[in-house]
Amino acid sequence: MPLRDRRSTSLQSLSDAVKEASQGGPLSGPSSVDWRRQRLLRIGSAVALGPPRHVRDTAGAEERSSLGNSSDGTNYGSIRPPLGLRSFSTLGRRDLPPLPNLSMTRGAFSGPPTPTTHSPTSVRATLTRRLSIPQRRISAYDAPLVRSRFSNPDDDINVRINGFRVWYSSFSSIDWLHDTIKDSVRFSRLRHGKSVRSHLRLLFDKSLGWIIVTIVGFLTAVIAFLVLRLEQWFFDAKYGYCTTGWWKAIRFCCPDVRDLRSSSEAACPDWVDWSSWVYHGVTENDYVDYISYTFIAVLWATTSSLLTIYLTASTSFTTRKDSGVLSPQFDKTVGKHPIPLTKRKTLYYAAGSGIPEIKTILSGFVIHGYLGGRTLFTKSFGLALSVGSGLSLGKEGPFVHIASCVGNIVSRFHRKYENNEAKRREILSAACAAGVAVAFGAPIGGTLFSLEEVSYYFPPKVMWRSFFCAMIAAITLRFLDPFGTGKLVLFQVTYDRDWHAYELIFFVLLGAFGGIYGAYFSKLNYRWSRDVRSKTWLKTHPVLEVVLVTLVTAIFCFFNPYARMGGTQLVYILFSECHTDGAENHAGLCPSNPGDWWQVWPVAQAILVAMLMKGALTIITFGIKLPAGIFIPTLGVGACAGRLLGITVRHLQWRYPNSVFFSFCSGDKDCVISGLYAMVGAAATLSGVTRTTVSLAVIMFELTDTLTYAVPVMLAVLVAKTVADALEPKGIYDLVIELSQLPYLDAKHEYLWAHFSISDVTDRGVDVIQIDAHNTVESLRDQLQALLNAGHDDSGFPILRSDKYSGKLRMAGYIGASELEHALAIVAEDADEGINFQPNGFDGDRDLTTSWIESSTVANEDLFDFSVYMDEAPLTIQSHAPLELLHQFFVKLGARYVVVTDADGNYEGVIDKKTWLAFLSGLEEKS
Repeated sequence: MPLRDRRSTSLQSLSDAVKEASQGGPLSGPSSVDWRRQRLLRIGSAVALGPPRHVRDTAGAEERSSLGNSSDGTNYGSIRPPLGLRSFSTLGRRDLPPLPNLSMTRGAFSGPPTPTTHSPTSVRATLTRRLSIPQRRISAYDAPLVRSRFSNPDDDINVRINGFRVWYSSFSSIDWLHDTIKDSVRFSRLRHGKSVRSHLRLLFDKSLGWIIVTIVGFLTAVIAFLVLRLEQWFFDAKYGYCTTGWWKAIRFCCPDVRDLRSSSEAACPDWVDWSSWVYHGVTENDYVDYISYTFIAVLWATTSSLLTIYLTASTSFTTRKDSGVLSPQFDKTVGKHPIPLTKRKTLYYAAGSGIPEIKTILSGFVIHGYLGGRTLFTKSFGLALSVGSGLSLGKEGPFVHIASCVGNIVSRFHRKYENNEAKRREILSAACAAGVAVAFGAPIGGTLFSLEEVSYYFPPKVMWRSFFCAMIAAITLRFLDPFGTGKLVLFQVTYDRDWHAYELIFFVLLGAFGGIYGAYFSKLNYRWSRDVRSKTWLKTHPVLEVVLVTLVTAIFCFFNPYARMGGTQLVYILFSECHTDGAENHAGLCPSNPGDWWQVWPVAQAILVAMLMKGALTIITFGIKLPAGIFIPTLGVGACAGRLLGITVRHLQWRYPNSVFFSFCSGDKDCVISGLYAMVGAAATLSGVTRTTVSLAVIMFELTDTLTYAVPVMLAVLVAKTVADALEPKGIYDLVIELSQLPYLDAKHEYLWAHFSISDVTDRGVDVIQIDAHNTVESLRDQLQALLNAGHDDSGFPILRSDKYSGKLRMAGYIGASELEHALAIVAEDADEGINFQPNGFDGDRDLTTSWIESSTVANEDLFDFSVYMDEAPLTIQSHAPLELLHQFFVKLGARYVVVTDADGNYEGVIDKKTWLAFLSGLEEKS
């Protein structure tokens, strides 16, 4: 079509042409992963292959998230397949599966559904048939770039030069620069509208982020309320049941009895222990209580582990957004020789706290399914079960994962966030703040935690939305009142005394203890996970490990009243203040005469034993395959240590009230607050384990509703972090990231580059595409296969041209492996057809969006022009530049790859993000 005619074509007519298009192109949504894989495998093949089963209904097909394995038994998340396509490279092309009718309707593109094959004897297959539900249609990832009725050539220049992208595959990194450009173009087009409707759409677009974080905060609080209520019932069910309603926990069955399980107060007539139920209330038997406690604890923990393993294994998640040759089920029997498979470590998405994985995702890594609905259900219900079993774990960390799942699901209902991974991470950062807010009742601390610990990109607008989201979550949870006390958390306390200057010495000691404990806890847990859990029979029997850990916990903790308590209840008791009037005993923590050593010692001994047991059990518990957090067990250990020191100081103050050391008390026997020592010790220990500082201190301020104790908490936290960093540079979350081999780029870490240069990192062996060479569909398929065989699954191809004067290769552009796969799958029937990478010259008067739509949808379409997928202006760096500059490219600009050139601009090689991460990992080991 002549260029003059193209300029005269209206966008409306082109939109109609898009609707009537019968074939895929750059604007088509993702087709079935299996369909793409099979087409790529049989490029140039003469082996007959009928239409696949999943091409039965191409129009209006929906994505399905399947729990079932395919018939070949391999799944995404467990393989990184090297493809041996050379064995059938001499075959013809006539019997390929037909290109499906990818109906390119406005606003929602989709391909054929991903097939699901189930084994009739598989438990997971049964769960699949029950739980797999249809999901929404999936549009093309860059659909917003061409779905606007407004077009500005200045914006289109940016789009054309940056090229189209397809959906990111699991375990790949996002292109922050591309997503930023795309959102800028989208917003610019919205502002070009002059009608009232356009202004309303612009206003809605500006308000959309606030609307979404409001919904996320509300839903997070609702889910947290349900988890808290369930967890209380599961925990109390180990002891007995309520006669006025079996669904009631002790707290609601006996509201007048503060602590029925651990105090000597009169029993509640509405609560029946299991031993009383067995003997019909005639007598109580400790053996029956012990057996029932242990059995129910094992039952809850085992159920939680089974749900985690069978519902959230990474091998059970499939989506059309994934690569057709990296993930999903790969055909091992095609060709004469089996294709070797490299197994990838299987992850269980609902296991653990989720914070290390959330940090990795927010840094720009993609894990499809990790923040999905199935994971949300399993994490929430499994968390209530695991905490209710009495294991040494907490629910506060997993609340961050739960809130992130809610944020991901809600944000995907609008294309602004659904089709932009970078924008969606803004919502996830706000959701993390809401998760901490409902866990600790601390919206300000939650916002700071999101900024300090988990978020990677945190501009001011994200901070405001995070605070607003956390506030909505905290207000909603306050109205729901999960504990029936009007408090957001169970261990929220207040003190009516001030601290004294001499106590700073003890607070420094608690900070040192927290740092030492945090460093060695992290070391021991890391080594246990690496050397025992991953290298023994426990690796293949995760459920049995959960059963054994639960048995050990129940057997040893049952006879100690403090170790048997729930984590939040223990922290609350230890934080509590003792008064001389003896109004409250707090489970025996407040002896009538603190100056009498024989009254103090039994309490101190019980707390010491509980601290040792909690510390040891947390080492082997954190990392088992069920939802488990680290906050509450760590707070419990620190609170025990702080309470022991507080009891000792109070005992000395009672014994020697006239000592110069206690002259500040002026005879006041209540001037030493043992609960304050417990709070300071808890904060110090958690800081030593997680290495959080500012956010943790603010959380403690919000828990006590006062700034009176700001100095003791801040001092202990800073000392703890300093000591812990000196003994072990990495906190527990960083060690989990290292153990799981997640590609997390820490923007806060500083490196010493020594004698290394960019030349030491540059990959000069990566295959390239030359514009002036004869590139065919089959030859490019073979290059793609070779790239993946070399392990560069998150990379692509530099596109080069020869300099007509020097003959050296110069950059013309870059195409990602996923984009090349998408383009090749569309034209797979023409194996010998030439491919064009030569970008057309840009004319300022040319309507670029019009030319794109025409080139892929009208009769004169050219599906063999791959230049629309090219990044014509990739980030480049000269080989003699400092490594710190290259590091800032990846950290500050969010680069996915950087092209290396010499001083004259000639191509030398490529450094992608995973290559850079591997280099940094080796640099840390050498240092």
